[in-house]
Amino acid sequence: EPLSGDNGAGGKQEVLGMQYANAETPTVDIGGKTYNVKLEVVDNESSNDKAVSAASNLISKNVSIILGSYGSGVSIAASDTFAQAKIPAVGVTCTNPQITIGNDHYFRICFIDPFQGTVLANFAKDQFSATKAYCLAKQGDDYSVGLCNYFMKAFGEENCVYEVFPEGTSDYSSYVTSAKNSGADVFFAPVSIEAAALILDQAATQDLGMPMLAGDTWDSNVITEAAKGKSNIDLYVTTFYQEGGNAEFDAAFKEWIN
Repeated sequence: EPLSGDNGAGGKQEVLGMQYANAETPTVDIGGKTYNVKLEVVDNESSNDKAVSAASNLISKNVSIILGSYGSGVSIAASDTFAQAKIPAVGVTCTNPQITIGNDHYFRICFIDPFQGTVLANFAKDQFSATKAYCLAKQGDDYSVGLCNYFMKAFGEENCVYEVFPEGTSDYSSYVTSAKNSGADVFFAPVSIEAAALILDQAATQDLGMPMLAGDTWDSNVITEAAKGKSNIDLYVTTFYQEGGNAEFDAAFKEWIN
């Protein structure tokens, strides 16, 4: 899991879910024998380059199954290492279909980006009568590039303005300006949490003037904090679980967190 880097906040969020599950179900029965479940958490630093060494680190700990990772790119990068070790992996929120396509060792429990992108595109059309969309992704990032492509395919590529920003970008003012000048009706940016907070600041500063849409990465307290006090921001995100969906679960999880 990414515990640092661009997706560190999301990785920590995902690990908390695993730790809560482990606290609720600390043992598993297999073949008439009871085993204690022990979690080994390794940081892939949100980096495709570090994902392989993180995967090797887990294998050296003699784990029997892999959970993760938050972030499709790092999951894809680590996949071959798990396959060679013959250890199955289960993705929790990694939505790019390339993670599991052609692989009999990698599984997932979440929806995938062709579905998520189509839902967002249809939402833009149905909710806002949008006829033109501005789409922003990070160059070389499997998740944001992939999700933008699925969104544009469903929305109509001829009606989309698509831009990418390079690794290390910290100033997003030119992209927000570009979106405003494009004549778009919606702004779609399914990027990392770290980039999202900076984009929100620029959108508020320049008074973007159109609804902002994003995928599951923006489902984070970091984003709600970044949007706090910005009354000119209109933001919609897709999510795996909406707080309030199960009162009993919410109460038990909050008690455990506290």
